[in-house]
Amino acid sequence: MAQSDTVTRILDTAEVLFAERGFAETSLRNITSKARVNLAAVNYHFGSKKALIQAVFSRYLDPFTQRFHTALDDLEKQHAGRVIPLETLLETMATTVLAVPAERNSLKVFMRLLGLAYSQAQGHLRRHIQQEYGGVFTRFTELVRKATPELPDVERFWRLHFMLGTVIFTLSGLDALRDIAEKDYHEQVSVRDLVRRLRPVVVAAMNAPLPLSIEEGIHANAQAS
Repeated sequence: MAQSDTVTRILDTAEVLFAERGFAETSLRNITSKARVNLAAVNYHFGSKKALIQAVFSRYLDPFTQRFHTALDDLEKQHAGRVIPLETLLETMATTVLAVPAERNSLKVFMRLLGLAYSQAQGHLRRHIQQEYGGVFTRFTELVRKATPELPDVERFWRLHFMLGTVIFTLSGLDALRDIAEKDYHEQVSVRDLVRRLRPVVVAAMNAPLPLSIEEGIHANAQAS
């Protein structure tokens, strides 16, 4: 077996097992057994379980980052210094997110892995994502800030994470949602249908009025200054 085939087999197996069982619950022996490779091969190619987890994410995030930077470049050229509308930014991000896993037919796995990255204690992974891919997310957040100038930074932070959680939950449960839609409503739903339904909900959430207590706090701070 060629070296590249070994690496691909390990990564393919690891990402599925991590998505199904979680990071802590999946041992290297679980991975080597299902991938039909020995432990020495994992240690040789990756060095540690942490490095393997990071490599699984990099398979998605490397092409995503490249595509997203290019997409944002195109948007900035199209709008020529004007503020890019929030809906356009979110649509572009969704299109880019869908494009990368679609090449490997594993959107559901990718969404589950993203959810685990935030819900399980994997500080090394969050640091890795921030160090390697933080630039594109910082760029996107800055464009969202310009599109939502009325939101305080902390409120925008929370709303972006609520949005992310909604998208991850929806797309990671894609099979169950499709079954419910077909059984209860006689509707067949594609991923893009789901995104079209999700988009106005997310945009409305980002544009929702500030909670009264927050708005009162802003006015109080403005008067004090």
